This record gives sequence, structure tokens and C-alpha cells, in this order.
Amino acid sequence: MKRLLFLTYAVSLMVVGACAQKSKYSTTNSAVEGKFQVVKTNQEWKKVLSPLAYHVMREQGTERAFSGKHWNNKKKGTYTCAACNTPLFSSDTKFESGTGWPSYWKPISKKAVGITKDYSYGMVREEVHCNQCGGHLGHVFPDGPEPTRLRYCINSVSLNFTEKGQKKEKK
Repeated sequence: MKRLLFLTYAVSLMVVGACAQKSKYSTTNSAVEGKFQVVKTNQEWKKVLSPLAYHVMREQGTERAFSGKHWNNKKKGTYTCAACNTPLFSSDTKFESGTGWPSYWKPISKKAVGITKDYSYGMVREEVHCNQCGGHLGHVFPDGPEPTRLRYCINSVSLNFTEKGQKKEKK
């Protein structure tokens, strides 16, 4: 019995240690590393983003499911980066995933978003970020609809929306 308890304790320490370890892909407290056209200091980002948007986009946070302004938006238009207004997703590729976050089966262009391995929370996921400013948007999963079978699960707070026929929001 003592051996079983010790073994359970040892395995739990290894799991906790593995989850807490930082990998070379860790992005805690900063945007995804890389060369981006839109570059600002943390203080500059804090001036242009709400506290929640800063937490999600610059610290790789997540908003609560079903709490964002875009998860249930049915209007036609374009979703842009909340930090730099780069066009990211079209309403034509938005679908109801049941997750509580806006979901899309493809970005507006191949160059709009980047993908980085995310090893946080003891799992491997693919993080989606804006290719212009590096802002964290969400994650992409291989359980979406045809034709791509991808589900870009994006935080509403990372997005602005311009309704078809409306003028684009300025940042």
C-alpha cells in the first residue's frame, strides 16, 4: 500500500512538473515571438487595448465561453484584429461550433494568421496569432467542418467586426 501511495505521489509530481515547465514555445507575458509589422511596447498596448483584450492578446489569456460579443453574431461582414485591424476572418467561414467562442473553418487569407505550438496546461495545441502584430487570437483544432475540417476557435475580444456595407473601424 505504501509503495502504491509513493508511486501515485511520484507520478503526480512528474505531471505537475511537466505542466509547469516552460518550453521554447512558451509565450507567457508576451506576444508570440517573431518579426511583425505592428510593434508596440507593453505600455503602448495597454493604452489601446481593454484590460481583458490585453490579457488575451498579449498574455495569451482566454475569455469565458459564451461571454464575448461575437460568438453569436450572425451578420455578414469581416472580422479584424482588435489590436491592429488586420482582416482575419470572413463571416462566410463562421460556423456554430457549440463552444461559446466564434469559430471559423479558415482565415481570410493564408497570410492573415500564424500558427505556433502551445505547450501550456500540459497539452499540445496550435495557437493562432495575428501575423501583423503577433496578438493571440485563440487556437485551431482539427475537428471543424468541410472543406478544411479545421476549427479556428477565436476569442471575441481579439476581434473587431465590420458589417458588410459599413466603413472599417479605425484604430
